[in-house]
Amino acid sequence: MVYNAIKKLITKVNLKYERGIFPMDAKIREYLKQNFEVEDRVLELAQEAEKDARKVFEGIENTKQLNQLKVIKAMQNNKLSDSHFNGTTGYGYDDRGREVLDSIYAEVFKAEDALVRHQIVSGTQALALCLFGNLRPGDELAAVTGKPYDTLEEVIGIRGENCGSLKEFGVSYKQVELGADGKPDIEQISRAVTQKTKIAMIQRSRGYSWRDALCIEDIKNVIKAIKAVSSSTIIMVDNCYGEFVEEIEPVEAGADLVAGSLIKNPGGGLALTGGYIAGKKDLVEQAAYRLTSPGLGKEVGASLGNNRLMFQGLFMAPHVVAESLKGAVFCAALMERAGFETLPSVTAKRSDIIQAVKFRDEKSLIAFCQGIQKGSPVDSYVTPQPWDMPGYDSPVIMAAGAFVQGSSIELSADAPVKSPYIAYMQGGLVYEHVKLGNIIALQKLINNGIRF
Repeated sequence: MVYNAIKKLITKVNLKYERGIFPMDAKIREYLKQNFEVEDRVLELAQEAEKDARKVFEGIENTKQLNQLKVIKAMQNNKLSDSHFNGTTGYGYDDRGREVLDSIYAEVFKAEDALVRHQIVSGTQALALCLFGNLRPGDELAAVTGKPYDTLEEVIGIRGENCGSLKEFGVSYKQVELGADGKPDIEQISRAVTQKTKIAMIQRSRGYSWRDALCIEDIKNVIKAIKAVSSSTIIMVDNCYGEFVEEIEPVEAGADLVAGSLIKNPGGGLALTGGYIAGKKDLVEQAAYRLTSPGLGKEVGASLGNNRLMFQGLFMAPHVVAESLKGAVFCAALMERAGFETLPSVTAKRSDIIQAVKFRDEKSLIAFCQGIQKGSPVDSYVTPQPWDMPGYDSPVIMAAGAFVQGSSIELSADAPVKSPYIAYMQGGLVYEHVKLGNIIALQKLINNGIRF
């Protein structure tokens, strides 16, 4: 009888939890009110938003588990040892840790080879290495998912002069816009790509665009269409913000090269800098020649004690990405309940960690970003302002109180300050931080007299 009574009680508690009808813990509520000056109406909205968000958390957790197992297995298969954490100096010859790190990344991403280096300073450089390493004068580059991310414009030669762009080296460029539904226009892609197209570039993430990120199925369909026209065309995927969001990566969908940043998803919040490239061995080698020099490629590059953080960051990455995704879902739920338009919506399928929120004016946009900053553990006392940031064509506001400068896997929010006033929030090492940041951001909107 006692057993049945306990079982009945547990069932009742679980039902309440699933339905989200538990009030926010009184101590937590009081702490938020006293220490962060959050009003009751914001806390009530947050409570309802979390109820909405929890409906999709289970799927995120399942994906995390699978990706975590893949990472652990790759580390076991490559016999990772603490001896691989030691750094090298000088030329970095025979850096066994560096070699094992490359091998683990290759296995996780199901690629023939990988190049993982702290000397790659950003995702933009990783992509540029792929492009400059594998394109030659007279070749054609096609961006088949619309205009690439802003910082690639000068790499390609769409914007800027006398900076050594691909255009200046005689590489031609064409661009296929997304369809009216925000998805790749397969028909137009099939017409635009020819035997002359050396590289077709796919951007997985939304970037600074009001569109859905491309899911792996979308990428697979694009690749199939391109290969049907030109089997020799190299498919390169900008994988930034997308790693470990789904159960498989773009190489498994047929991509020849993928690239990204270690201060985004795969660095797990621990990598201090760096980037990676993975894909076919000959293509990765050409990119490595561009990073160092022809003939040297992957064989040099001192790791300077960075190996352990890059290994451990990769180990943590599936968990951290899941925390970030849960935070993004909460952001969507909270902002929708406050009356703002979001993309993706709460229950939508996700393929990157970015949450876009559309505001009505510049004042609201800036207030939101300033609120995210105020909720940060680092530089919470700083008030970000729009500024002319290199690589962008309009003032940009960036909120980023991170332990690693510019880390997009830590909670941040940024936006070009121009119509249609969209903020792009991403990252979060722990869900609780993202939740707090968004609660404070909503309170900031109220304090600034913004109605919703």
